Formats: sequence, structure tokens, C-alpha cells
Amino acid sequence: MAEVSHGIGGLKFDASKRTWPNELNIFAALVLIILVFEALGALLLGQSLLFDSAGRFDSIFNEARLYIIILQVSIVGIIAIGVTQVIILGGIDLSSGSIVGATAMIAMSFAQTELVNGNPNPKAIFGPTLMDLPVIIPIMVGLSCGLFAGLVNGMLIAYTRIPPFIATLGMMVTARGVAKWWSKGQPISFPTQDYAVIGNGLGGWMPVVIFIALAILFQFILKYTVYGKHTYAIGSNEEAARMSGIKVARHKVLVYTIAGSLAAIAALVLSSKNLTAQAGMGIMYELDAIAMAVIGGVSLSGGRGSIIGTVLGALIFGVIISGFTFLRLDAYYQEMVKGGIIVGAVVLDQWRQRPSASRS
Repeated sequence: MAEVSHGIGGLKFDASKRTWPNELNIFAALVLIILVFEALGALLLGQSLLFDSAGRFDSIFNEARLYIIILQVSIVGIIAIGVTQVIILGGIDLSSGSIVGATAMIAMSFAQTELVNGNPNPKAIFGPTLMDLPVIIPIMVGLSCGLFAGLVNGMLIAYTRIPPFIATLGMMVTARGVAKWWSKGQPISFPTQDYAVIGNGLGGWMPVVIFIALAILFQFILKYTVYGKHTYAIGSNEEAARMSGIKVARHKVLVYTIAGSLAAIAALVLSSKNLTAQAGMGIMYELDAIAMAVIGGVSLSGGRGSIIGTVLGALIFGVIISGFTFLRLDAYYQEMVKGGIIVGAVVLDQWRQRPSASRS
């Protein structure tokens, strides 16, 4: 029987109306996309995307390609964790990529070593007194940059009522200008060994470890803490959240500050991995992060989504990009298809909201 009596008052449980968790649907989409690329690879190239069909590795998987897929989404994935919280709140953040650029430049200038192969550092920004500093100093400087940028975003949005799109767009332009101004457009290179470990430790897996650790932490925070409950409540109905006693303005500032700090962490990882910082770092990262979140089931209307979904969205993003490269698809076709995927994810989100809207 589909319906089973439960409790009193005529309440019934209809098993036919149970729905799968959204994360399972996203995981199924990931598996389907992998199967499509495997089929195309076998048909067009006689090769496999993720599996070792030539006996080159000790396992059945193509370990090199798996590493590339996971690594290429980990840094933007760190940004996406913050962007996910902003979108669940009912906002948007267009400044995260520029915050990465500005933070990378400033942090790297405090992470430089004085001597390179026995000669003075040719890319030196400061004098010897500010070189070979303990690694905690550039880390704290970088985190402070991201925290400040996120704080400004949150204050503008919460207390001046500027739309999030405009406020973060202004920060995007400002932070990119800071990145270019800091060293007059010149790259900053040659960090200390301790700083290089941030992006290259654990055999190159450090960015992935940081991404996974942050994803687990914020999944727990969003699901089990008051911070998470308030974030979902404000995103679902801001006025109702305010009437229920939630300090909406203060919480918005907190969420945007966290997002800025996560963008700063991504900047630290990216600059240390590349052993250099350039003013153009992080361009388009904000859009890729938003795409990962939306593909992962985060509603642009706010109030719905999860970090797990965003992680799966990041993996889908990575598989698609690597799949296009695997199939030797030209880069400009990849960009066009990527744009189509983003639009399709938003259309799917709107379609998912229709049943709930009709029920209400």
C-alpha cells in the first residue's frame, strides 16, 4: 500500500512522494557524464578518460588524469565553498576572483626570500628586513586582505542596502586595481620554501587536502550550527527571519567576510603552488565558482543547497573540462559549452522550483 496511517488526526505517510536527496541526483549526473566521455573516447580515440587501458599504471585508473581533474578544481572549489554560503543567504559575490589576485600579490610580497641562487632577489618588493619572514606572516597578511574585502562587501550590502550584485561588482573592480597597482603590474616571485609548501606539500596534493578539509568543515557548520540555520532562514525568507529575531544585517556581514577569507585561502594556495603572483590571477574564478555551486544544486533564489552538492558540482566541472581536452576539443568550443552548461544549470534550478511554488 502506498499510504500508511501514522499518528492521529488522519495524518498519513505517502511513500510514493518520497524524493531522492538532491546530492544523489547530482552524483548520478556525474556518473552519467563520465560514461558519456568514456563512450566518446572509446568511439573516437580508442582510449579511456579515467581508466588505464594501456597498462601504464599500477591501478586500473589513469592516475595522472584523475590528479589533474581533482587538482584543477580544488583551488576554485575553495572559493566555491564561500560562494555557496553567499548564494544560500540569497546574495551573490562577483569579487572573489579579484580578491584572489589582490591577496596573492600582497601575500607573496611578504613571502619572498632575500637570495636566489646566492644573488639578491630580482623581484624584490621590500628590503631585506621584510624578506625571509616566518611563513605565518604572509599567511596572516593574506587572510587579513580577504577578510577586509569580505567585510567591506558585507557592510555595504547589509547597512547601505546596495544590491549584492553592485556592491561586489565594485569590489571586483577595486581589488583588481589593487592587484595591478601593488607592484605596478610586475609579477612577484621567489617565495620561501615554507611558503611554497602551502601549495606543493604532500606530493602536490596539499590544495586538494585543504579543499576537502574546508568542505567537510563548512558542510558540518551549515548543517548543524546556528550559523547554518540562520543562513538558510535568511535565504528562504529574509523578512520572516528578521521577525523571528535573527540579526540579519550582522549575519550578512559574517557570511560575506567568510567568503572573502576563503578567497584569500585560495590565493595563498594558488600563489604558493605557482611560486609566483601576478595581477591577472583569479580572472573568471568567481564565475567558475558560481557555476560549480549552481551545478551542485544551490538555488540562486537562496535558501537551498549544500557544500556536498558544490563539491560534486566542482567534480562535474572538472570532468567536463578534462573531457573536452581529452577529446581534443578546441579551447573556444570549451568556453561556449561551459557557458551553455551554466545557463542549463540555472534553467534546471528554475524548473525545480516550480513544483514547490505551485504547492504554496
